[in-house]
Amino acid sequence: MEKVEMEVVFQATEEAIRGAEEKPAPGPEITARKRRFRFPRLDRLILPLLVFAIVFGIWEAISRTVAPMLPGPIKTFTHSWDLIRDPFFDRGPNDMGLGWQLLYSLGRVAVGFGLAAAVGIPVGFLVGAVPAFHRAVNPLIQILRPVSPLAWLPIGLATFKAANPAAFFVIFITAIWPIVLNTAFGVQKIPADYISVARILKLSPWRRFTKILLPATLPYTFTGLKISVGIAWLVIVAAEMLTGGIGIGFFVWDEWNNLSLEHIILAIFVIGIVGLILDNAMGWLGRRFDYEVR
Repeated sequence: MEKVEMEVVFQATEEAIRGAEEKPAPGPEITARKRRFRFPRLDRLILPLLVFAIVFGIWEAISRTVAPMLPGPIKTFTHSWDLIRDPFFDRGPNDMGLGWQLLYSLGRVAVGFGLAAAVGIPVGFLVGAVPAFHRAVNPLIQILRPVSPLAWLPIGLATFKAANPAAFFVIFITAIWPIVLNTAFGVQKIPADYISVARILKLSPWRRFTKILLPATLPYTFTGLKISVGIAWLVIVAAEMLTGGIGIGFFVWDEWNNLSLEHIILAIFVIGIVGLILDNAMGWLGRRFDYEVR
């Protein structure tokens, strides 16, 4: 009897050990997932707010001690309240709200970036798909790509004799290179098996492009577009400071001439927020057209 009971105990123990071995212990991924599930606001809301509070505190301390001429966050908000409250006032060409300044700048960015995309994507496909074309244009791309945007502005002004076309040209010539290079890289990364299957199926060049080349390259192309739209937004602010007229860059320069640092700081925050929106919008579009994500 005791022997039977011992065998039952040993059998139950072996089954328990086997079950523990088959069920893996929660790893760091599961633990982190549980933690994120329990405290989503800590990661997405409280921590960013804490960082902003620290930065604003340091900023206020610097404005009161090291740099008295620099307005603190409270003074910046109070002195800029009129611009925040009514961003679309219009009192003439030289006195317009921050909303109008943004719209004019975004319009210039849209034209220059659109031209860069319209030219850069086809050129990128050619660079990636045709080795001879890659060897021909790659040295030129590598020479022009590192040139500072402001170095192109005098060329644009001398060529087009006007501020707006010169701004379009500067955005175009600086934003096109990430599009070309990322698209070409995407074409070169297409597996050779895909091309072999297209040849076996005797697909036409158009169907080969729409069914294989384009879907496989789109994630890389949108990476280039995402980088380029950020460059375009940076460039337009710098270009408008020099060309004048209406725009967020000219607004910053004009407020500096008026010694209104509060308005300049407000414009810096607005520029950063708009850049973040553009970046996220392009990332969202990229995910929508990424066949791997879908």
